[in-house]
Amino acid sequence: KMVNCGLVTSKNEPVTLKSIEVNLQAQGHVATVSSTLQYVNEEQGPVEALFVFPMPAEAALCHFSAKIADQEVVAEVQEKEKARELYDDSLSSGEQAFLLEESEESVDVFRLSVGCLPPGQSAAVTFVYVTELSVQADHSLRFCLPVVLNPRYSPPGTKHKLLNSCQNVITPGSAQIPYSLSLTAHLSSPNPIAKVESKCPLKPVEFLNADHTQAKVSLCAGHKFDRDVELFLYYQNTHQPTAIVEAGVPTAQPGSLMGDSVVMLSLYPEFPEAVTSMVSSCGEFVFVMDRSGSMSCEMHNGLNAEERIKSARNTLLLLLKSLPMGCYFNIYGFGSHYESFFPKSVEYSQETMDQVVQRVKQMQADMGGTEILQPLKHIYSQPCIPNHPRQVFIFTDGEVGNTKDVLQLVRSNADSHRCFSFGIGEGASTALITGMAQEGSGHAQFITGADRMQSKVMQSLRYALQPAVTDIAEVWSVPEGMSVTLLSPPVKVLFNGQRALIYAQLKGKVRDFKMLFITALLVGWIALLYQHVTNTLSFSLNPAENTGLTIHRLAARSRIRSLEQEQQAEGDGKEELRARVVELSVQAGVSSSHTAFIAIHKGSGEAVKGPLLKRRLPGFCQCSSHSDSSTESFHSHCQLWVVIEPSDPLLQLISLQEASGCWKMESTLAQVFGKTIEEVTKQMPAEVEPGIWATVLALIWLHGFKMDAHDEWQFLAIKAVSWIRSRKGKFSI
Repeated sequence: KMVNCGLVTSKNEPVTLKSIEVNLQAQGHVATVSSTLQYVNEEQGPVEALFVFPMPAEAALCHFSAKIADQEVVAEVQEKEKARELYDDSLSSGEQAFLLEESEESVDVFRLSVGCLPPGQSAAVTFVYVTELSVQADHSLRFCLPVVLNPRYSPPGTKHKLLNSCQNVITPGSAQIPYSLSLTAHLSSPNPIAKVESKCPLKPVEFLNADHTQAKVSLCAGHKFDRDVELFLYYQNTHQPTAIVEAGVPTAQPGSLMGDSVVMLSLYPEFPEAVTSMVSSCGEFVFVMDRSGSMSCEMHNGLNAEERIKSARNTLLLLLKSLPMGCYFNIYGFGSHYESFFPKSVEYSQETMDQVVQRVKQMQADMGGTEILQPLKHIYSQPCIPNHPRQVFIFTDGEVGNTKDVLQLVRSNADSHRCFSFGIGEGASTALITGMAQEGSGHAQFITGADRMQSKVMQSLRYALQPAVTDIAEVWSVPEGMSVTLLSPPVKVLFNGQRALIYAQLKGKVRDFKMLFITALLVGWIALLYQHVTNTLSFSLNPAENTGLTIHRLAARSRIRSLEQEQQAEGDGKEELRARVVELSVQAGVSSSHTAFIAIHKGSGEAVKGPLLKRRLPGFCQCSSHSDSSTESFHSHCQLWVVIEPSDPLLQLISLQEASGCWKMESTLAQVFGKTIEEVTKQMPAEVEPGIWATVLALIWLHGFKMDAHDEWQFLAIKAVSWIRSRKGKFSI
């Protein structure tokens, strides 16, 4: 059954929201996003509308205003409870009010309350946020406008009011969504813009100058709200270290964050060549697989889309085949409960791999809700294996309601593991996926649309198997009379090709900013090589132009998030930290968990006549008929189907590889090559073992026919070559 999201009219009719207009200003590695929502009250009486929508977890909401007729009301940031009281009082007195607040359980969900619109009244609500652009494996920068918010599963006994407002519902089909979306992006960069790509239809890119450092691109009309809007920006020399200095507000108090200059450093530490070629043969690899009902949804809404669980199965098989001999591993599946393949991690061998491969192929999305907290607690309770660093790989569609509890658990165990997280499908929680990787000193990946999960996961495996830079220190050399206060959390770990963004407040007075330079050094330690890595960037203190306080607001958001995390862990100092969060949030005008934006339009002052209708708007909430809330009843009427693996020859070849890295000479391998076993063995030299010949042919086939998927099978090939070399004297290539 299809129902609208939240309370509706007696006739189940959608209300008020007519259009969403988004304007993106991308400058290098950061972006400012402005969204305008057009409302019209078509009811017979006054209405209160509730709109729940997602936002990138790394974003900082910095402006909120409402335009009613020709009058604009700009919201103020106030302490959350005070803002709620003002909102309720305004509704009681007949005034029009607008309240924008962050979820108490997840920083990537917001609720907009539009109160007391008279019949026939229109209103335009605008909110602005700033955000960082994440770096992808192909060196592009990703901007994501979340338009899909999956219902977040809350474990029994928990109360998450904001998230539950979108719980247990199904979005209307695209034909029923009564509003439209338009998006225009203006791009600027110090380096030329090479191209812009998206999984959504775009109009042709329009370059605005001769050197292609400025461009404009728009989303084609008719977006169906079935996927997030992603833009991939390709700049030339993306990895070049940069620094942006932003001047403070002249009217702000000197010495305050908004009164001083702030700098954002974008660094890509240069790794020695020996690092990129090293592959560790030790480690404990724990794979945690979401098997909740929502994992039976398709990866995307296009043709030939795989189920999420099927794509995850194939990826897990590839990971198992890519592990080095001698490491340890275990596999967990979770839903409303969890189970592990082994009581504790076991050594990786042909025997243990054979035991798990068939079980992996039979994994289904049949375990109910999404309770990730308990399996993580069990994993962290297990003693670590000496000389085998623990690496946890978590696959989930990110539909949980207790995100902050999960992140606190990962944070408290950060010293004993690294966490690599993967958000599967549209609407995965950025707060959960990105947060787990940040707290666990790992790396986050989002797999959306027609992305191949395998290539992204293998990039994370490379990070896990290659040495990382740790024990990182930031060293600053500043002119006399100045000092530097870091506003971003310390950089804990860096992988090859990974960017580090650092925010700092520049305090003190100097005579001429334009003539002065600062040098920042990022120094780290690669344990396996007993070698230091240093990355140096010198930059002018001359402030950048036309940044619109973007850097200040992102820096404030970074500092606020750190204070909020300290507050979660602190004992007696919680109230003091809360007060510091509120003070910084109000000063910088950015959102936090303890503040809200409140705007009040002073109307006639007359009391509301008639009952105030409450409406929750459809859209920005999505799940399928197999959502976690209905999964257990759904599967109770279903039989367990036999899993039929696809005929993809690459997956077939992967499944045939032995744990040691070799392939056996058998008919199923010959079928991958499109040959019979007789044709394959006929040309085998007499002095060569069949296993060596089979392995050589597999490597030739991979290099000849699957170079486009090299990132997926490179570790399989490394194992195969190592195995051949270990057979010295048996064959000479």
